[in-house]
Amino acid sequence: MSSEPQALQVSNPWLVTVAISIATFMEVLDSTIVNVSLRYIAGGLAVGPDEASWVVTSYLVANAIVLCASSWISQAIGRRLFFLTCVAIFTVSSILSGLSWSLNSLLFFRIVQGLAGGGMTPVALSILAVTFPPEKRAQGFALYGVAVVVAPVVGPTLGGWLTDSLSWHWCFFINGPVGILCFVLIWVLLKETPEAVRQRAEHWRKGIGFDWIGFILVAGFLACLQVCLAEGQRKAWFASDFIRVFATLSAACLVLSIPWELSREKPLIDMRMLGTRQFGSCFVIMLATGGVLMATTQFMPQLLQDYYGYTAMLAGLALSPGGLVTAVMMAVIARISRYVPGKYLIAGGALIVAGAMYNLTKIYGGLDFDWFVWQRVYLGVGLPMIFLAITSASYDGIPPEKTDQASAMINVARNTGGSIGVAIAQNVLADRQQFHQSRLVENAVPSNPQYQEALRQVTEYFSHAGSIAEAKAQAFAWIAKEVQLQAAFLSYIDVFFVLALMSLAMVPLAFLLRSSVGGSPAGGR
Repeated sequence: MSSEPQALQVSNPWLVTVAISIATFMEVLDSTIVNVSLRYIAGGLAVGPDEASWVVTSYLVANAIVLCASSWISQAIGRRLFFLTCVAIFTVSSILSGLSWSLNSLLFFRIVQGLAGGGMTPVALSILAVTFPPEKRAQGFALYGVAVVVAPVVGPTLGGWLTDSLSWHWCFFINGPVGILCFVLIWVLLKETPEAVRQRAEHWRKGIGFDWIGFILVAGFLACLQVCLAEGQRKAWFASDFIRVFATLSAACLVLSIPWELSREKPLIDMRMLGTRQFGSCFVIMLATGGVLMATTQFMPQLLQDYYGYTAMLAGLALSPGGLVTAVMMAVIARISRYVPGKYLIAGGALIVAGAMYNLTKIYGGLDFDWFVWQRVYLGVGLPMIFLAITSASYDGIPPEKTDQASAMINVARNTGGSIGVAIAQNVLADRQQFHQSRLVENAVPSNPQYQEALRQVTEYFSHAGSIAEAKAQAFAWIAKEVQLQAAFLSYIDVFFVLALMSLAMVPLAFLLRSSVGGSPAGGR
C-alpha cells in the first residue's frame, strides 16, 4: 500500500465497509424507489406522466455526468473528503426533494442528488479496494455487493409502501437519517495519513490539470445516451426528433472522445484500460450484469402487477426472498473465491442466471406466488457469483494510481448497462406485443372452426346471466381481452429469452479472464 498516493488510515475496515455499503445502498435505492411513485408525484405537482418521468431521467443523467470526473476529484481532494461531501450533499438534496413545491424544484434537487450519488459509488468502491489487501478484497466487496444487488429489488417495494402508507415525499425523506448516520461513521472511522495530505499538497503546487475537453466529451456521450435510453420508448425512438438529436450528440461525443483521450498524457478516462483483455472483459460483463439485474428488477414486478393483479407491495414481496438469498450468497461466494478462480464463478453464475431467465419463459396465467418467489431465488444464487467475482477481477493487475479510474469505469458499466438492459426489454416488450397480437387476431376470424367453437362456449357461459345478444357481446369482449392477455404473456416470454441470451454471452467472456484467486493480482495485461 505504500505506493498508494491517497493512503487512508482505517480504524476498523469492517465498520468502514458497513458505512460505505449503507451509503451505496441508499444511492442505488434512489434509482428505483421513485419509479412506483411517479403517478402520485405527477398528481401532487399537477403535471403529466411524461413530465414526471424526468424525475427518474434527471437523476440518471446527473449520475452519468459526474461518474467520469469522480476519479480526478477523488485524487484532487482525497477520497475521504470527496465521499463525505457526496454523502452530505446527497442527504440534503434528498430532504429538499421531499420538500419540493413544483416539478422544476424537484428536478433541480434530483439533479443535485444525482451528481452527489454518481460521485459516491465509485469512490466507495475505490476506498474498499485500498482498505483491504488484494487477497481479502472479495470479503469487503461481498458486503458492498449486497447493497448494489439488493437495493434495486427493495426500491419498488419500499417506494410502494411509503407512498401508500405516508406519501411520495417520504421516498426522499427516508434518506435523511441514513445519510447522517453514514456521514458520522465515515468521519470517525476513516482518516487520511499525513503522508497522503503532504503528497496531495505537493501535487497542487505542481498543478493538477483537469481535462475539460475530455470531460465535456465523455460526460456528453454518457448523458445524451442516458436520455435516449430513458426516454426512447416513450418518444417512439428514432421517429422522434428529440431522440435523433440526442443520439447524434451522443455518437459525436463518443467518436471525438476516443482519439482525444488516447492522445492525453493524463486523460480523464484511460480508455487504454478498456483495450486490455482483463479489464475490457470485466467492463463488458458488468454491462451485461447491470442490464439483467435492472431489467428483471423492473419487469418482474410490472408483470405481476399488470397481469396477475398484485399490489406494488405484494409484487415486491415476491422478489424479497431472492434479495435475502443474494445477501447470504455474497458471504458464501466471498469464502469460495479464495479457492476458485473468478472466471469460473462468473461462468457458473451466468449459466444459473440464464437458466433462471429461461425458466421465466414458461409463464402463463395460472402461476402462483410461490413460483415467482423461486424464480427470483434462482436469480439470487447466480447474480452474486458474477458480481463479486467481476468486481474483484476488475482490479486484477491494476496499479494503485489507477484504482479510482477502475472504480469509476466499472460503475459506468453497471449504470449504463442497467439503462441499456431496461431499454432493450422495453423495446422488445412493445414490439413483440404488437406482433403477437396481430398474429393471434389473424386466427380470431369466423372462418376458423376453433374460434367459432370458443365463441359458442363463451356465449353459452354468459347466456345464463342475460339475453343471447348480451351474451354474444360479452363473449366477443372476453375473447378480445384474452387475445391481449396472451399477447402480453408471449411478449414477456420474448423479453426473458433475450435476457437469457445476454446472460449466456457472459460465459465466453469469463474465460478471457486470468485465473487469479481471491482478487490477487496476476500481473500482465
